[in-house]
Formats: sequence, structure tokens, C-alpha cells
Amino acid sequence: MKLLLIHQAFQLESGAGGTRHFEFGKHFVSQSDENQFVVVASNLNYMDAKRTPESDRRKIVDGVECVRATIPRFIHKGYFWRVVAYVAYMISSALVALREKNVDVVMGTSPSLFQASSAAMVAWIRRKPFLLEVRDLWPDFAIDMGVLKSRVLIKIARWVESFIYWRADRFLVNSPAYVDYLVDRGIAPELITLIPNGVDPNMFSASDEAQSAGESFRQELELENNFVITYAGAIGQANDIPTIVRAAERLVDDDSIKFVIVGGGKAEAQVRELIETKGLKNIIMPGSRPKNEMSGVLAGSDVCVATLLNIKMFRTVYPNKIFDYMAAGKPIALGIDGVIREVVEAADGGKFFEPGNDEQLAETLLGMKDNQDESLKMGQRGREYVVEHFNRHTHSSEFLTLIQSLQN
Repeated sequence: MKLLLIHQAFQLESGAGGTRHFEFGKHFVSQSDENQFVVVASNLNYMDAKRTPESDRRKIVDGVECVRATIPRFIHKGYFWRVVAYVAYMISSALVALREKNVDVVMGTSPSLFQASSAAMVAWIRRKPFLLEVRDLWPDFAIDMGVLKSRVLIKIARWVESFIYWRADRFLVNSPAYVDYLVDRGIAPELITLIPNGVDPNMFSASDEAQSAGESFRQELELENNFVITYAGAIGQANDIPTIVRAAERLVDDDSIKFVIVGGGKAEAQVRELIETKGLKNIIMPGSRPKNEMSGVLAGSDVCVATLLNIKMFRTVYPNKIFDYMAAGKPIALGIDGVIREVVEAADGGKFFEPGNDEQLAETLLGMKDNQDESLKMGQRGREYVVEHFNRHTHSSEFLTLIQSLQN
């Protein structure tokens, strides 16, 4: 069976970002010599806008084949140019995908609606089953954030969303809140499969190798004697990094505390400018790191922070970074309400603070620093919980079963 996935921001373990689909793909191809997992991705990295080398335009890693479609380097130059890049990928990815032979199932993923539209068109042209994965609720997120304001554009986006849903044969979602959303949109529950975001626990462990990598990370950034608070992930408008910066400003007089913001994205330049304007020396931004280096980054941290803007729609999300933090055994300062708060509190693996409230965040972090024995136990409880309930190995088997059902 050959599965074709159209995914603009797809990442191998050597890249920065989530690797959910790569891990699904590895398991898929490992189960049969006849299984093929081909991804049409962008040749431009979403985090840092760097081009994929020509030598890697078609690459096979652990049986997963990644083919790159060309897009212009506009993705971080503002919303309009980001849309231009999305449209360019929609067209180029469809052209690349249509050259692939003997495809059995086409899978699309949103966001954005553009790449999902490309997958829908390819599936229709090839007359093959179309699996739509809903990872974020677009355009609802863009509307709630105030990014999408035009009534005309909102109407068009809603039409495109409805068209994609109509074209899909089956739906895959990564958050339980999305099941209710789709049912409310008229989708039959039996067509929806929930495989939540999760983590491969083996990527984040307390092994000697991980601890050594953590020590090297602290040495690299000269943090050997500090209490290290880490944010690791995308740096965009939605991620609300300014709240972390303001909390760091409140704690600037404590020389033992250092903040590390690992990642990249369209808001990175603004965050760096904010830090420089405030003259904060207790924040370090070392840039993006590949997923296969994140074990060391998290092992070298004492507490991990997760933030999103305080808007209603973000209460529906299961951010990847939370599961990475938990698998690494790190206590979490969580500034995201909703379904992910339920996970962290069920695990007793962290402390919640009101989204956007930098004063509460600063107080939460000080409490964790002052009671490090309890913080360590929180991290241990978090890892135990995620291994049992959000294990990517289990999820990969569920994904394989879903794909097989599309051929029956």
C-alpha cells in the first residue's frame, strides 16, 4: 500500500519541529515490505525559512520518502506574503504529487487550508480515498486571533473549509475537542478517528546519554550553576512569548535564574527586539534545534514553560511541546487553558497559570525553584502519565489500522 501525504511543514528528526508524521511513517513502512509512505513537503523550513539543499530534494530516511515542492521565500514577511507562499505550495505540491505513481491513499493535513485543498484535489483527480487530518481549527484560529478580519475572506475560508470536509472520506483529529467540532459541522462520528498528539518516550529519557547531552547544553550556554527555565517550540504570534519575556523581567534580579527560548518562527525578530529593548540579560535565544537534539535541551532544563494567547479556540489544542516536556520528566508551567490543562493536571505534572498573566507565571516559577524536590516529582509523574496515555508507539499502530481501513 502506498500512502501519499501532502504536508508543507513536514519534519524529519534532523529538522526542528514536530515529528508526528515521520514517526507514523516509520511504523507504517516497517509493518510490510509493500508499504510505502511518501510525503510532499516544502523546500523551505517553516521555523527558519532556510532552503532544503538540492541534494535532499528527494530523500529516504528510515523508509519514509520525502519529496520537496518549491515555494518562494516569503513565509516570514507578513501575513499577505505568507498566504502567497501557501498558495504557491498548494499548486507546486499538487504538481509534484500527481507525478507519484501507484498511490492508494491520499492524506492531507490542516493547517493550512491550502495544503489540505491540494490533497483534496489530488485525491479527486486520482479517484483515491482522501484522509483529512485536522490538527488546528482553521479558519477559526485566524478569526479569533484577529488575523482574518475581512468578511469576504472569512466567507471564502469557510467555503473552502466546507468543501474540504465534503471531499474527505475519513477524518483524523489530534485533540478530543476537534471531534465535537466536526460533529457540530455535520460530520458523522463514525468517520472521525482520534489519535492525539503524543510522544515517543524513548526520545526523551533519563539515560546517561541524555543527561550528558543536557550537561553539554548547559555548558554551551554557560548555565552550569543556574536554574534553567526553557521554552522550546515555534515562536509565532499565537505562542505569546512576550508573556515569558515579561515574567523574566520580573525575575531579573535573581541571578540564579536563566530563561532559554529555543526555536524559531515569524515572531522571532520581534521577540529578540523586545528582549533587547528591555535590556534583559537573563534570557538566551540560541535559535532552533533539530528534534533529535531536543532530548539534551530538555535534560538540561529545570522547568519548561508553555504559553498561548488567551483566546477561546486555543482551549481546544494538544500542543506537541507539552508531551515532549512530560516525556523528558520536566515539571511544566502551563499558560494554556482547556483540554491540555486537563492532561497536565490529571498527571499532576505541572502548575497552571492564567494565560497572558506574567505575574502569575513569575510566581509559579519561583515556587518551583524554591521547592525543587516537589518539582522533580511532578516531572516524574508527568513522564509516567504520558508513557501510559500518550505513547507514540501505540498511536502509530492506531494510524496503521486507520489507513488499512480505507482500503477495505
